[in-house]
Amino acid sequence: MKFADLRRATGAILIGAVLAMSTAGAAMAATVVTVNGEPITDVQVDQRLRLFTMEGNQTGRAGAQKQLIDEAIQMQEAKRLGINVSNAQVDDALLQIARNMQLSRDKLLDLLQQGGINSTTLQDRLRAAIAWNGVAETAVMSQVQISELDLDQQAAAKVQDFQNFDYILKEVIFVGGGGRSAQANKYRASFAGCDSAVDLSLAYNDVAVVDVGRRHATQMPDALAKELAGLNVGGISKPRVVETGVSMLAVCEKVQAEDLTFVKGGLREEAGGAAYEEQAAAYLERLRAQAKIIYN
Repeated sequence: MKFADLRRATGAILIGAVLAMSTAGAAMAATVVTVNGEPITDVQVDQRLRLFTMEGNQTGRAGAQKQLIDEAIQMQEAKRLGINVSNAQVDDALLQIARNMQLSRDKLLDLLQQGGINSTTLQDRLRAAIAWNGVAETAVMSQVQISELDLDQQAAAKVQDFQNFDYILKEVIFVGGGGRSAQANKYRASFAGCDSAVDLSLAYNDVAVVDVGRRHATQMPDALAKELAGLNVGGISKPRVVETGVSMLAVCEKVQAEDLTFVKGGLREEAGGAAYEEQAAAYLERLRAQAKIIYN
């Protein structure tokens, strides 16, 4: 799983890490709970609670303590499976958070320090999230199964009549700004099919004719797909302003073809992500039920 997927999974809990609290010395920390013999201290809970407050998380001290318990379980399972998280991985994750906040890494660490929070608080949470990502990839991903029949049925329900076409297209681009629309419309009025597209373009300055190749309607924006569905072979779309100038699409071939590939791709990603998260959550729940958790 990419780090972008990891950021979505951890969400806002990784972003608002600017806190206001005084950190007690390690020697003064008291153990409030042990997880399979690993202690969690009151200092850790207090810092996590203040983090929750800054993020708008209202689950309170119980929620902060539960998150730390889960992270201890996650790290223990990662160790059991031989999954190690390097300092470089944690630093990369920290840098990504800083970028999301439009800060430098050093500025983010300065803000944490000014708020009285040790940077290891955030780094520990990042390390646990990365480790759990590795655990889930190892132990969960292979269990995620998606029904192709269900995807076919969902995709078919999403595809509309104007999307049931396969095309071979050429793009005619009048290079420059939107002011070239008048020339594009003149070209369009004279257009007599793809075979003469290049010859016709020679009467104009700064015009490119590009072979787009085969495209299915589901690969296009709906508005463009609807317009092309109304054209016959040899037709050309209305001029539209694009980044490079003014563009039109010429229909060289057009056949009725219900292609669900691209619709299914999006549905598969959604279904796979949901199933993956569900399986990972169930796996963590099983580990939590098996853990020896002692509250002091």
